[in-house]
Amino acid sequence: MKHAGKKLIEYGQILLLSSIIFFLSAILFSRVIQKGEMISVPDLTGKTLAEAKNELAKRKLSLYEKGWEFNDRWDRGKIIFQEPLAGSKIRISKVVKVVLSAGSEMVEVPKLVGKSLETATKTLIEMGLEKGRVSQIHTPQYAAGRIIAQEPSPSPQKAKRNTPINLLVSQGEVEPKYLMPDLIGKKAGPTIAKLKELGFQVSDIRYSYYPGLDPGIIIKQFPPHGYGIAIRNLIALEVSR
Repeated sequence: MKHAGKKLIEYGQILLLSSIIFFLSAILFSRVIQKGEMISVPDLTGKTLAEAKNELAKRKLSLYEKGWEFNDRWDRGKIIFQEPLAGSKIRISKVVKVVLSAGSEMVEVPKLVGKSLETATKTLIEMGLEKGRVSQIHTPQYAAGRIIAQEPSPSPQKAKRNTPINLLVSQGEVEPKYLMPDLIGKKAGPTIAKLKELGFQVSDIRYSYYPGLDPGIIIKQFPPHGYGIAIRNLIALEVSR
């Protein structure tokens, strides 16, 4: 009886061990089959990176961004080339390499005449172009800082990306220049009144004690005597107190 029970236990152990070996073999075989499974590569041309990744994930494939190239057909950020090619058979878990469009190498030249230099510079950067040589002239036709002319001229002409656009900028109307008079030793009150009457701006008046000098006499001036000055320039004076 004991012998029969022992035989039964041994048989059960053998059966259990066989079941475990069969189960492990099935898993291993399944993984081997899965690793060797071949799948067709989808066509990713014209898709964005996000769309391509989603498409490949459905087939248990991954994506690698290989680089960017100029392309006249596809907008910036769209896939223009893939490796392996669409329809190729590859194993799952493999990588599909893609090249993205950097947009067209040729871009429209924007119209910059009449814009401020700051606005024109921003526009050129946004269009993929560069600010070239900047020249300036006086003209009453445009306010100071506005673009008068450009080279190359605007659309329909096109230019390659990073092409420098030369600009001619207005300095505004020519301002008349005056020689700064010698104000030292003159009475501040009437002198300041006369300067303002002529349109000049006296921006800063400071008062300092000066031994032996009556109050209200100009002791320092800026700009100095003989300096070229325009109406818009500011004048500063130091006066005795």
